Amino acid sequence: MSRRSLTRRAFVVGSVAVAGGAAFGVYMLGKPHDNPLEATLGPGEAALTPYVRIDAQGVTLITPRADSGQGVAHVQAAFLAEELDVDLEAVRVDPGPPGAAYWNTALAGEAAEFTVPSGGLMRDLAESALGAAMKVIGLQITGGSTTVPDQFVKLRAAAASARETLKQAAAARTGVARDALRTEAGQVILPDGTALPYGALAGDLAGVAVVQDVALRPPSAWRYIGQPMARIDMVAKCTGTQTYGIDLEIDGMVHAAIRLNPAQGGAMTGFDATRALQMRGVQGVVAVTGGIAALADNTWRAMQAAEAVEVDWGPAPMPATMAQHWQALSEAFTEDRRDSRKRDDGDVETALAGGEVIEAEYRAPYLAHAPLEPVSAIVRVDDGKAEVWTGTQIPRFVQKNVARIAGIDPEAVTLHAQMMGGSFGHRLEDEVVRRATEIAVQRPGVPVKLTYSREEDMTHDFPRQIAMARLRGRVAEGRVEAMDLRVACPSVMASQMGRQDMPVPGPDSQIVAGAWNAPFAFPHHRVTGYRAPELAPVSSWRSVGASHAGFFHNAALDELIHAAGADPMEERLRLCSDPLARKVLEAVAEMSAWTGPLSAGRGRGVALTTSFGVPCAEVIEVRHTDAGIRIENVWVAAEVGLVVDPVNFENLVQGGVIFGLAHAMNCEITYEGGIAEQANFDSYPGMRLAQAPKIAVRGLENGAALRGIGEPPVPPAAPALAGAIFAATGLRLREMPFSRFIDFA
Repeated sequence: MSRRSLTRRAFVVGSVAVAGGAAFGVYMLGKPHDNPLEATLGPGEAALTPYVRIDAQGVTLITPRADSGQGVAHVQAAFLAEELDVDLEAVRVDPGPPGAAYWNTALAGEAAEFTVPSGGLMRDLAESALGAAMKVIGLQITGGSTTVPDQFVKLRAAAASARETLKQAAAARTGVARDALRTEAGQVILPDGTALPYGALAGDLAGVAVVQDVALRPPSAWRYIGQPMARIDMVAKCTGTQTYGIDLEIDGMVHAAIRLNPAQGGAMTGFDATRALQMRGVQGVVAVTGGIAALADNTWRAMQAAEAVEVDWGPAPMPATMAQHWQALSEAFTEDRRDSRKRDDGDVETALAGGEVIEAEYRAPYLAHAPLEPVSAIVRVDDGKAEVWTGTQIPRFVQKNVARIAGIDPEAVTLHAQMMGGSFGHRLEDEVVRRATEIAVQRPGVPVKLTYSREEDMTHDFPRQIAMARLRGRVAEGRVEAMDLRVACPSVMASQMGRQDMPVPGPDSQIVAGAWNAPFAFPHHRVTGYRAPELAPVSSWRSVGASHAGFFHNAALDELIHAAGADPMEERLRLCSDPLARKVLEAVAEMSAWTGPLSAGRGRGVALTTSFGVPCAEVIEVRHTDAGIRIENVWVAAEVGLVVDPVNFENLVQGGVIFGLAHAMNCEITYEGGIAEQANFDSYPGMRLAQAPKIAVRGLENGAALRGIGEPPVPPAAPALAGAIFAATGLRLREMPFSRFIDFA
């Protein structure tokens, strides 16, 4: 089979022929993006859509959303396999090259909801406009629990069109009508049983008119979607053979380790590498932005050499103490710093003037991403081109930034995306690639592998935003009457996207995400966001703004319900204004057999947060022991429209609960002199295995919209735990981490 190159033609809705191969559009509009596989085809390969590559050995499915352990490579492959008629366990997957064709439309959903809160035509128009903008700029990003909703139709439509075009190629070769052919296990089957493997048909595709607008198969015909599946990466992970970015070795490569100004963002003003250059295996010390990098023949020697360099550091660009950080938030509750007010029901001021006002203040700390795999990247720059090996959620930004640093065109940057050993949002940043590129341009032609130590990774992470909220509320006749919740924090979007030279116009929805859209109808309900000044540089952390604002709103609601003398579950059910969210609450009430207060020393808490379009509710049960609080049981329900893979769904939900609980219990990043005081897991401990509770999970499928589940289980965990602790002990926790105030068994 010869190499089949692709030339560009306009897409229509559905698909279109491309000379020398086939490329199938998936809801493209306007001028098409190039098929990014065109430039990557090798001998004997053909591209079927931007998502399918075939050769004599079989089918490779392109899965452009990044996998950091959440299973999206598997899910994307299942979508493609469903309509392409290939066996999931037999296919190969490849994240593919960066490409505007892999833009993420689903990211527009949350922005549109915040821009136009109510449904209807204007909301639909806003989402369409934002989605079109993301398509035009080719925004290829993995995040916001958007992989499933974004790819569910796109991939199946592309695969269905590819399947029918392969049948058309077989029909042209054999003279048998396409309608008389069927497909199975990566083959076109003729009426007499003759099987033509897809790979054998690649050479026929150039002359075949593409079959367009193929109807997608109904759920009754699905083989994979909705069924328990064995993830395609499970064997490798269980046998220790899965390769991550940190495992890669490239011929001729040199190892590098970084040492940055301990005060994040501070400058490096000078260094003396005399002692380091005398150490065994060391090949050089170079300056990089904010610090130095040592090069050696292995990672350990590079790290030791970096520590031996004498460096002069500039001052910290952020407030010196945590007291100053909190003071900046406290001072942000002013009208001139008001960022948004998307919830303003009734007449809050009049309602609060009518009786006793309940007031409280809540705090959420900075939090590190701290994935188990420290960030790393390999970069080679030579002769007007560059090659990059790394795990990333932002491949096109990586391409752009490598090109800028190396002084070459973005098209001259080849990126090999790698499996990631965790991210939680850290791989939405590309600082490791930028610094590896700075080193590589000083060593032309040499692959440079830069690996951050655990300490550099954690202390120079871009953590979750620090946040503060203030409540004023009133109750009357045993019911919640009014809530005024004000939330202040720096803009995570401005900080994160500012590092990519992308302005974020308008309000930052993440300041109040999970609070302004809480599905509860109080007579008087107001949520206001205030943008604090930039402090430490921050970034998206699993569930982003809902991780703090969801805690604030639920905790505030708990206080008001208690003041009213009502039951936390019953009053939430009474107040719940969204039918889908109400079903979620009803589900966890039934799962946990909620009947009110437990016996002395035991307590339950409940919380409901809607994030990324998913109402997720959790009930947590604790026991007060002599050794401290023991978390015994968690019940979780979430509305996602369709549970694509029940096994992966349960695992993601359970992992999200553990993640949320662990950070609420024990984790924070604090700064002294601008320097992060937590540098490793001994000072950032999370949850121990013996502390993990039993977690029961239920996925609801009542909604019309398909949603992702990677992030929504995180926000309800902290407030449900706080509510349970209050029920068991009478101690009201308003600040995380809770271990500042209570012990955990």
